[in-house]
Amino acid sequence: MSHPTLQQSHGPQYTRILSIGAARGDLVVPNEDLIGPINSSDEWIRQRTGIITRTRASRGILAVDLATEASKEAIEKSGVDPKLIDAVIVATVSNVQQTPSIAAVLADRVGANPAAAYDMNAACAGYAYGIAQADALIRTGAAHYALVVGAEKLSDVVDPTDRTISFLLGDGAGAVVIGPSDYPGIAKTVWGSDGSKADAVGMGNTLLEYRDEGAPWPTLRQEGQTVFRWAVWEMAKVAKQALDEAGVSPDQLAAFIPHQANMRIVDEFAKQLKLPDTVAIARDIETTGNTSAASIPLATHRLLQENPELSGGLALQIGFGAGLVFGAQVVVLP
Repeated sequence: MSHPTLQQSHGPQYTRILSIGAARGDLVVPNEDLIGPINSSDEWIRQRTGIITRTRASRGILAVDLATEASKEAIEKSGVDPKLIDAVIVATVSNVQQTPSIAAVLADRVGANPAAAYDMNAACAGYAYGIAQADALIRTGAAHYALVVGAEKLSDVVDPTDRTISFLLGDGAGAVVIGPSDYPGIAKTVWGSDGSKADAVGMGNTLLEYRDEGAPWPTLRQEGQTVFRWAVWEMAKVAKQALDEAGVSPDQLAAFIPHQANMRIVDEFAKQLKLPDTVAIARDIETTGNTSAASIPLATHRLLQENPELSGGLALQIGFGAGLVFGAQVVVLP
């Protein structure tokens, strides 16, 4: 059967992250405020997680508001006219409305209407997934510029009495603008999932159980030891694979920016990857907490604020979490 030759789109050969923006919750919550309901201590939380304080957002502030603030900073710093942004991807697990997406509302708020816009749930790997998608969309010509955001208000889905996770979580958003580049700025992403361990971290029950059976409001919980072991042993392999795919050795990195899940995991990663002292390691968890999809861009933003000389250097970033899902890639820092 003959048919007319179909036109397929092609885009630029390379992409890179042009700029980054951040928004943290307006409240600083010290360990002392959370230890009562979990019968714990400041010392225990610090030893187990490295967290001293975490940022959380006031009741009236939603994930979409944090996303808006972070995106406006990123767009302004990029110098890209928001009308040219034709893809908006928001990684989140905390949109309190199943629809509309945060992304569609955000695109309109920042002046990118009528961009293609969608939310994406890959939990703590969401930002890495978003980077992979934006890179692919631009290089195939499906988009010209993309806004990728990790935005979470996890305080809406936390049970203050849950000893496994409640004290870890914070609120915030990080945003980047991605566009065409004349040099390679985003290496191949190593990503995947292991749904066989889906019970290890996720929501304690469903909205249907909440509605029909009087179950508690769905909140996050985890099997700490299972997640810790998986993160440390399996994810170190993924991080090494991402370096291999990028053709980069650890001593060529300017920075290592893992998902801010737990300081012990961050330290163990650095050891397993044999990172030299010259590599800056993001440790934003100490004062921001674990912000799921927002954690890598928030940690990147802080690292660049404190060490502007890292701009233009190579960073290995890796996200991993509920599902269990993971994603890692080497990028050139904006």
